[in-house]
Amino acid sequence: MSAILALVPIRAGVLPSGGAEVVAEAQGRALLVGEGATEAAEALAGIATHLRAWETPGFAPGEWANRLAPVLRDEAVVLLPASPDGRDLAPRIAAVLERPLLAGAMEIRPGSVSTIRYGGRVLSEHLVNGSVVVTLQPGVRGVEHAHGLAAALEFITPPVVDAAVSDAILEELLPPDVSTMDLSEAPRILGGGAGLDSAERFEQLAQVAALLQASAGATRVITDRGWIAHTRQIGTTGVVVDPRLYIAFGISGAVQHTAGLGQPDHIISINMDEHCPMMDLADLALVADANETLQALQQRLLALQDSQRTAQV
Repeated sequence: MSAILALVPIRAGVLPSGGAEVVAEAQGRALLVGEGATEAAEALAGIATHLRAWETPGFAPGEWANRLAPVLRDEAVVLLPASPDGRDLAPRIAAVLERPLLAGAMEIRPGSVSTIRYGGRVLSEHLVNGSVVVTLQPGVRGVEHAHGLAAALEFITPPVVDAAVSDAILEELLPPDVSTMDLSEAPRILGGGAGLDSAERFEQLAQVAALLQASAGATRVITDRGWIAHTRQIGTTGVVVDPRLYIAFGISGAVQHTAGLGQPDHIISINMDEHCPMMDLADLALVADANETLQALQQRLLALQDSQRTAQV
């Protein structure tokens, strides 16, 4: 496939989920758009080799697409992360450039792109002969940080385009609610599997997750039972995640699940089967009953919360 340019929307100097991965996939060629480009560039040290940035406030995908069109016109492949902002911006970029959009890519190879469809149940291969816009699923590629300094940052200002654009007006940016945020964006996740014994146990999992300022997820067998919403299903047939911390309660580690975990910085697994795949993946593996461990953890966290409240009085 021809040369790729990574287009990365940023907010307050923070890369979106999958941001570093698309830059790595583009062999270090990237254009950052949003606020805080200098800070975001530091997170790409050792990854980015040719880095440009458009420093602009807020998030206005319609305006951005129109103004970026002349900059992107000669790029054969424009690659964005399939983060919430990336998914908003990508179709607008594809429309103004009048080229196909291949959304939800799992793999990019010379002349073809593989994408997931039907909730992850189908992997489609698309032959590419021409210019395209692609979004890459976070966590599917991974990133190896090379030693080195951040690439020199070149700031650009795309020309103003006289075109009617309708963008939402951002009144206020609220902090994410960990109980409802997209799992692909969650930095900390507590996952539950068949080792947890009831729907009530998953309510407890969500409560413990909230105490840890983490999000709750589950394996497919649990969502199929209706014990937790399908939007919280982790894996190639659900949501592909890439948290900094993943705690697995009673998850054996089927390949459909582990393939959707990305590359967490830390994995903790609680399971009675010390030889299951999830225990092999874990940085810390506890051979224990997941139900009892979850119960004890909740009690300990609630006690800690009460003691902190007492100390503040």
